[in-house]
Amino acid sequence: PKLDVFLPSLRCQRFRGQEKFLRIFLALKYEQTTKGSCCAKIGTCGKKPDLARLQDELIGAVITYAGASDVNEQSAAFIEKALFATLTNVNFDNLSILALTKTAKDGAAASAAFDLNSIWQADEDIRSLKSLILFGLKGIAAYAYHARILGYQSDEIDAFYFEALGAIARESDINALLATVLKTGEVNLKTMELLDRANTETYGHPEPTRVTTSIEPGPFIVVTGHDLHDLALLLAQTKDKGFNVY
Repeated sequence: PKLDVFLPSLRCQRFRGQEKFLRIFLALKYEQTTKGSCCAKIGTCGKKPDLARLQDELIGAVITYAGASDVNEQSAAFIEKALFATLTNVNFDNLSILALTKTAKDGAAASAAFDLNSIWQADEDIRSLKSLILFGLKGIAAYAYHARILGYQSDEIDAFYFEALGAIARESDINALLATVLKTGEVNLKTMELLDRANTETYGHPEPTRVTTSIEPGPFIVVTGHDLHDLALLLAQTKDKGFNVY
């Protein structure tokens, strides 16, 4: 998509101070895409168009599910898992995305799934604000999902999923949407604090440690990402088995 898809029209002065930051931010994100520009055909991540379409359908079903469900921890945990599944490089399995979509539709009973195209075809200011809320929610879900695995959750964060998805589905006032965008940032910080507490209380506080940079002989596993729970499980499973973990 073109850059303008993600940006407000900036006709209003209140948006103008954010323009430079957003353009720099998006430009930095483009270094991960094919030829350093937007993913016009297929991204470097390898996500196929059919999977992208299924993930959009999942998000639409989740928005409807949130509007039809009671605000509780079980429903919030499902919304969180589904949103997290649509992040880049998290889940490229079509069948599991279809399974999540079915669960969302079953939970919403007879309600028709929200059409995500209504966002992309909306007024450019509305489209941009709702996009910021949706993308921010995905980030919140990623952090909160990892915290929940360690037994940490927040009623405030759980309730915000329903509030923000409701705004995406029904809100059309720019000022109200802008307020939700700002609250999305606030909740994101609280979610990062929750994950930090979950990690440090479970695994201890990080401290400078001298390690070798040599590549040792023998089989090895290369790990990227920040899922400390998975890393801890991997280290336990490979202990004393002759595997090097980098």
